[in-house]
Amino acid sequence: MVRRRRLLPVLLAAFALAGPLAASPTVSTAAGPPSGASTRTQVTPSARPAVRPPTYRNPLDVVFDGARAASCADPDVVRDPAGGWWYLYCTSDALTSVKDANGDLTTHLLPTYRSRDLIHWTYQGDAVSSRPAWVKSDAGMWAPDVVHRNGRWYLYYAVPDTNLPGGGSAIGVLTGPGPTGPWTDAGAPVVPPADQAGQPAGTKRSTIDPEVIVVDGRPLMYFGSYGGGLFVRRLAADGTTSVAASEKQVAISDRYEGSWIIKRNGWYYLLASATNCCNGPLTGYTVFAARSRSPFGPFRDQHGRSILASRVGGSVVLAQNGNRWVGPGHVTGLTDFSGQSWLIYHAVDRHDPYYAGVPGYTKRPALMDPLDWRAGWPVVRGGAGPSDRVMPGPAAQPGERTAYRPRFVRYPVPGRTLASDGFNGRVLSSAWTWVRPPAADTYRVGGGRLTWQTQADDIHPPNTPLASVLTRPAPRGRYVVQATVRTSVPGDGSAHDYVQGGLLLYGGDGDYVKLTVSSIGATRQTEFGRELSPHPDGYPDYGNAVVGPVGDGWTWLRVFVDGDRYTAATSIDGRHWDHGATWVADLGSDPRIGLVSMGGAGFTTSVDAVRISRVR
Repeated sequence: MVRRRRLLPVLLAAFALAGPLAASPTVSTAAGPPSGASTRTQVTPSARPAVRPPTYRNPLDVVFDGARAASCADPDVVRDPAGGWWYLYCTSDALTSVKDANGDLTTHLLPTYRSRDLIHWTYQGDAVSSRPAWVKSDAGMWAPDVVHRNGRWYLYYAVPDTNLPGGGSAIGVLTGPGPTGPWTDAGAPVVPPADQAGQPAGTKRSTIDPEVIVVDGRPLMYFGSYGGGLFVRRLAADGTTSVAASEKQVAISDRYEGSWIIKRNGWYYLLASATNCCNGPLTGYTVFAARSRSPFGPFRDQHGRSILASRVGGSVVLAQNGNRWVGPGHVTGLTDFSGQSWLIYHAVDRHDPYYAGVPGYTKRPALMDPLDWRAGWPVVRGGAGPSDRVMPGPAAQPGERTAYRPRFVRYPVPGRTLASDGFNGRVLSSAWTWVRPPAADTYRVGGGRLTWQTQADDIHPPNTPLASVLTRPAPRGRYVVQATVRTSVPGDGSAHDYVQGGLLLYGGDGDYVKLTVSSIGATRQTEFGRELSPHPDGYPDYGNAVVGPVGDGWTWLRVFVDGDRYTAATSIDGRHWDHGATWVADLGSDPRIGLVSMGGAGFTTSVDAVRISRVR
């Protein structure tokens, strides 16, 4: 897991944000202005015939030096009410693959762009030309969050390291008279480095990814990442310092980063991203939501599962869908002049993931797609995920009306059963065969389940030894495989890294897709991984997404297979399903369905049933 995050609402009376939204006009909705939140200018749609805005296709046309910028990671967007321009802020990155005389790429510190239509963006310069004195000289300046309040503009940013005693990540702020500055640094962190609770002294938590909202006239900041979790604390009235004593943790460590808050119908929705933001073609970043009646939490998903729990909650908002875009996340958002909400976020083109000549340095261009609401929960493009076709554009200016209308995805379900195994005998069915058989006394069949001791090994060649795999033939054509699984790893927040059990779609030890109940740091998660080796130099051999929560008892795992597309779904009750990411994987001419119990000794995996079905 690495850094990154977020989104941002722009024009919605139902949004309770300050920050980039605070300066933005708001479209009136039936819900009216949010109670207890900062209000915005109400926008009345024009009585004139609506103008259709232009269409677009991802990525957005973010232009630097006459060409599309290579990256606009961790985007933030705001509208200046004085001029009607939209402004886009990006994390510090190289904007081209051109190298300097020393052979290095040129990093731009918080590059800024502006647009009239939210599609075509022109470069306005970098926020600063050098790092503030308290920031380490080689540290990035990440994850901008821009706020207009009290007649001033505030650009909050994160740094991974500082010159302060003990170092560590922190959040700073620039202030200025307009959306492009000129910016002046506050001279010290808004949120300074801090030790991570429960870790050895000197282990710093991840103080990154700021998000500012205003509630009852008082600003709050959300921040944090995998190292320590997500937090919220009050800001001082001037917005340049924070009140440490007001801090409250809102999400467990080892799961989320890149907070963004929406208020809708009396609920505060926290959207955040999970897994690795920057893993080239195997990036599996995914966006989740949880909600609370209070900005301080507790935040729970659609199943009622808390995001503070070890068996951590979260409802999928945005996941890769099998087109060229992988790892969509770190969202910001807006609601346009016709009332439609949109997300702007970064993603990775799996066909062109790296800066030229620098494998391992992931490009993350900015994308945009509609944000819809399904049964009280946010989903992107009706649940379809990132778009890679021509789309109706947003109503970025008064008098415009978008042509977009949501069409909600109908998720596939199992149809006719092709094969099943309830493990009702005392020996394995002859349909199953072992790859590297385990010791006979480490597994047993009985009582309607397979119980299998977790092995210390994993399957990441060339590392050896490799774990065992129990396999059976996969059918031809479209199908879904479902397994009901639990592990004996307790959900108490203890760390048993990468102990896991579950499903494998197996083309070989270096070529598989897996969906397992996994222990990751303090959490228990459903991990949807892709192993691919050998691979070109500088490329990863493994990437992962995560899906819905792990059950307190059993967890239901499904993988839908459609040619080279493998899509995950999970459930904690076998009836209500979370639909997650898709991996594109050529597993060869004879892939097999497999089970694993691996990643660390001392526990067991139980499998209650495996069913293979056609898809309907």
